[in-house]
Amino acid sequence: MRLLPDELRDKLKKPIGKFFVDERELLSFLKNEKYIVSVGDQVTYTLLKNNILPIFCVVDFKIQRNICSPLFKKLIKSFGKKTVKVKNLQGEISDELWNAIKNAYDVLEKGFLRIEVVGEEDMASLAAIFLAPRNDVTIIYGLPDKGVVVVKTTDENKLKVKEVLDEM
Repeated sequence: MRLLPDELRDKLKKPIGKFFVDERELLSFLKNEKYIVSVGDQVTYTLLKNNILPIFCVVDFKIQRNICSPLFKKLIKSFGKKTVKVKNLQGEISDELWNAIKNAYDVLEKGFLRIEVVGEEDMASLAAIFLAPRNDVTIIYGLPDKGVVVVKTTDENKLKVKEVLDEM
């Protein structure tokens, strides 16, 4: 298990990848991506309602720690050939969550998995970026009240995430 220390919180508020505020620009950018992983209910919902299918998603059925609407939940629950449920607390990456993401990448070609987190998925993007195969996967996650971050799994971005994980 990895816990987020308070001194890293500000560092994580700065996007690692490309930052989007405009939904149309985001969707246009994502249309050419081979494998997309979405972390968070809002970004997953946005992708699904626009017929962009992530290879897997990580959700907790909350948006900014409030229960998401039945409409959001229904669309998200309709996604995925398989569902894995894991426990994870706020500000941590549990071994269960880490292993679920690792296993999702191991069966990437089988596709369309939904990882449901009981608790919080707030740190899942770090594991998703770090564990992803190099250059093949694009991770998308939200920054509350700011926009959406899209991260290509380049060596440079993976190194930035590794530095954060090493401090956890």
